[in-house]
Amino acid sequence: MESPAVRRRTMQAVKDKNTAPELAVRRLAHALGYRYRLHRKDLPGKPDLVFPSRRKIIFVHGCFWHGHDCRRGARTPKSNRDYWLAKIARNRARDLKARKALSEAGWRVLTLWECGTKEPAVLRTILRDFLA
Repeated sequence: MESPAVRRRTMQAVKDKNTAPELAVRRLAHALGYRYRLHRKDLPGKPDLVFPSRRKIIFVHGCFWHGHDCRRGARTPKSNRDYWLAKIARNRARDLKARKALSEAGWRVLTLWECGTKEPAVLRTILRDFLA
């Protein structure tokens, strides 16, 4: 088992912006010819990609952190289990609230999951259909 200091360093290394899945989505959107803004603080949930002229938003969620129902997201931590289950539940509630607020403000929202960014051809089709 890790010491608290090692665990702390590990958790501090986790990024919330410019993650590998987010960068993959950004590269693909750019290659398809779309331009976007990043992490707009004036919008609920600080969306990862914002396409203002199209009134469309993309969130790129990590499967574990946002409680996706895939293999990685459904994994329950062995230590401090209650904390993590509560944390992930809060993240999901916050995501739902932000998505609802954006929809009510006239934005179309797409959530892409970390596990879904592994297949570029599928991701390309999803992005093209959403942004068209």
